[in-house]
Amino acid sequence: MTGIHATAIVHADATVADDVTIGPFAVVGPNVDLASGVILGPHVVIENYTRVGRGTTVGVGSVLGSPPQDEKFEKGDTWLEIGEDTRIREYSTINRGSNASGRTVVGNRCFIMTYVHIAHDCVVEDDVTIANAVQMAGHVHVGHHAWLGGSTPIHQFVRIGAYALVGGGSRVPQDVPPFARAAGNPIKLFGPNAVGLDRAGFDQDTKLEIQHAFRLLFNSDMTTGEAADALRARSGHLPEIAQLLDFIGTSERGVLV
Repeated sequence: MTGIHATAIVHADATVADDVTIGPFAVVGPNVDLASGVILGPHVVIENYTRVGRGTTVGVGSVLGSPPQDEKFEKGDTWLEIGEDTRIREYSTINRGSNASGRTVVGNRCFIMTYVHIAHDCVVEDDVTIANAVQMAGHVHVGHHAWLGGSTPIHQFVRIGAYALVGGGSRVPQDVPPFARAAGNPIKLFGPNAVGLDRAGFDQDTKLEIQHAFRLLFNSDMTTGEAADALRARSGHLPEIAQLLDFIGTSERGVLV
């Protein structure tokens, strides 16, 4: 394991693939599993009970696998799981799970920029971009391909749907629907995330149906139930519309409008 710097400290109970790179003064604790191709920058600390997937990089001074900042937490083998080919930049912190769910999860191919905090029991799905200084409270769920603008605080238990865009500096106290564009203080919806849908390769018919759904749900005189019924009759066969309606129907914190 020639990629481990002489000043790094690696616990005997850590599992480290042969081609892992560990920078100067980094610390890898017990019950840590670093897969092939992982790169840890200088002064990175991975405390314990953490799995890091193949090809993931962790920037200078980041701290992973620290205990949850939850006064109800009792000592236990709770985990942080990070997927493959994810980039975590400098001075980010990601806590492991609490006793509530037992794990915090960050998916594959995510880009987590500088000074981001991801708290206990959060789930960040694949291909998510989280810009500088986003502060995520516990139990937040971020859907795949979402994009979170910098300096954004997110309330605990909030869900952010797949392909949603949240503008920088927006305080997020409620759920952001899939495919949505939201920003401001107080935060509000600005229709579908048209640029994100274009970049993701959604076809024109699907984009038009999403736009129609947003118009009925958030910008009409219909109640949410009436709009949902109309959408099921018109385009409920589309997975994107079914996903949007299911997200709204299962919201516990309420959905932004």
